Amino acid sequence: MAQLNYNHLRYFWAVAHDGNLTRTAERLNLSQSALSTQIRKLEERLGHPLFERRGRQLHLTEAGRLALDHADTIFATGEELLDTLRAEGRARRALRVGALATLSRNFTLAFLRPLMGRADVEIVLRSGGPAELLQALERLNLDVVLLNRAAAEDAVTPFVSHKIDEQGVSLVGAPARLSGGAALEDLLTDQPVILPTSDSGVRTGFDALCDRLGLRPQIAAEVDDMAMMRLMARADAGLAVLPPIVVTDELAQGTLVEAHRLPGIVESFYAVTLARRFPNPLLRALVHGAAPGAPRG
Repeated sequence: MAQLNYNHLRYFWAVAHDGNLTRTAERLNLSQSALSTQIRKLEERLGHPLFERRGRQLHLTEAGRLALDHADTIFATGEELLDTLRAEGRARRALRVGALATLSRNFTLAFLRPLMGRADVEIVLRSGGPAELLQALERLNLDVVLLNRAAAEDAVTPFVSHKIDEQGVSLVGAPARLSGGAALEDLLTDQPVILPTSDSGVRTGFDALCDRLGLRPQIAAEVDDMAMMRLMARADAGLAVLPPIVVTDELAQGTLVEAHRLPGIVESFYAVTLARRFPNPLLRALVHGAAPGAPRG
């Protein structure tokens, strides 16, 4: 069986990082045709196309992304060989994670905890809106996206939404507001509330609960960011409607108190991946090892 030609792999690696065939050819002092030939030979050896053209730009295919991950490791190992006497670390595998900007930071950390501290793993964490993150996942720039709702799936974009946790939602606030042990209905009548915005599933559930109870609560703020809801609750702007995992530290320290669990309202957490022939092997422990309702820190 013919061996892999590492010169071909290095040429591919250079183009993949530059993202531009012309620029790479000039930097390596090669003609574009010679560089294209080297990459084509590597594709023939691997049996998969590594790039696809979109207009004037080169984009990695799924096989190309996998080849780049291995090439990064291979050439990093070569650098280690040169630096052995200085012991400058080990080759590492990267996991590229996208997290909804408004998602609980505590949940994101709990999800990543099985890989944190491993010397052979580098976690690349990026935050943003759902459309932006799913587009990056589709382009194979991310391995997984953390959202609070399942991604729409169709025949063109085969997203896979793994429901990895489900948290109850509570009424949380400063101890002074909750010292009397008032009933849920009384708190929602007498105290201002800090709510998620109307596009949130939690908000939909809360509005339905108030309708069933015949209540019209005083809204102190509508916020699309759980971290900001946490800060407003700490500042005693009102009682926040959120999963307790968002305020784990504050509950432990006593700066916030969980008054009532809101019946029938939950926040779901999803790890969204793409149906891929070559999934990142680091995902298995995170996604397939998680179960809804399991403790996540």
